[in-house]
Amino acid sequence: MAMVKNRHEDLGLSNEKVIEIYKTMLMARRIDERMWLLNRSGKIPFVISCQGQEAAQVGAAFALDNTKDYVLPYYRDVGVVLTFGMTAKDLMLSGFAKAEDPNSAGRQMPGHFGQRSNRIVTGSSPVTTQVPHAVGIALAGKMNQEDLVAFVTFGEGSSNQGDFHEGANFAGVHKLPVIFMCENNKYAISVPIEKQLACENVSDRAIGYGMPGVTVDGNDPLAVYQAVKEAADRGRRGEGPTLVETISYRLTPHSSDDDDRSYRAPSEVAEAKTQDPIITFGAYLKETGVMDDALEKELNDQVMAIVNEATDYAESAPYADAESALQYVYAEK
Repeated sequence: MAMVKNRHEDLGLSNEKVIEIYKTMLMARRIDERMWLLNRSGKIPFVISCQGQEAAQVGAAFALDNTKDYVLPYYRDVGVVLTFGMTAKDLMLSGFAKAEDPNSAGRQMPGHFGQRSNRIVTGSSPVTTQVPHAVGIALAGKMNQEDLVAFVTFGEGSSNQGDFHEGANFAGVHKLPVIFMCENNKYAISVPIEKQLACENVSDRAIGYGMPGVTVDGNDPLAVYQAVKEAADRGRRGEGPTLVETISYRLTPHSSDDDDRSYRAPSEVAEAKTQDPIITFGAYLKETGVMDDALEKELNDQVMAIVNEATDYAESAPYADAESALQYVYAEK
């Protein structure tokens, strides 16, 4: 069988690097799958899933510099935070709401990522509030003449919120180094994309704010990597922000509290699973000779060993003392 075109080398990515991308995507998926099992067995209270969006998240994060850029992820971004330094153990501690949870010491539900040491800026429950925060970081970076890019993600539903439009307008006016990445997964909870937008693409909105907008296949980590790398390079050159829209599909219900059968047909979900990025990117790696069945099994075994160890550790870790409930809420003298 003839090998397919080696697209990753054209982007300057080595075989080792694309294996790392695949392994990170796989880690995000296996952590997410484990979270669902734990939730359904009554061990953790809530899951908000990344399944179907791993390629966009990991492809984008690999295009950034985790030693100087800041990421402001939204609640599904397991792939982003893993790439920037969070571990399976960190995420499991958050799922179990244990005292060692690095995001909030068990004070917030999963998906509220925040880890200062890894330049992951804490998110909030109201959607889209991370967008103006990213713009503020980019403004501070520009004022201090720092070489940084602020990368912020949100769903297509969030692109209808005032926070997005205000942040995008301010960033465009002041030519700030911000990458706005909309992870369009076709549904804002239960509302399909055709009932959310009057325009064809979220990226069509970019022209109103004086920035380029691009729509790419969110199931292809290489396409997302290229778009975000170009956006980061623009930002570093002082050319201002970019709006990147990644098109994928949410393979699970909105959250563990949602029944998606009430608003989309099971056949629609089944069709989307034929484009599952874990499968399609794995197929690309095999077709280019980067990965074979033996390496695929080895990587999956490695990932599952890490997930199993993280689960066991987090489940047995202590909860925070009840007396600490008001810490970090009020100033302490």
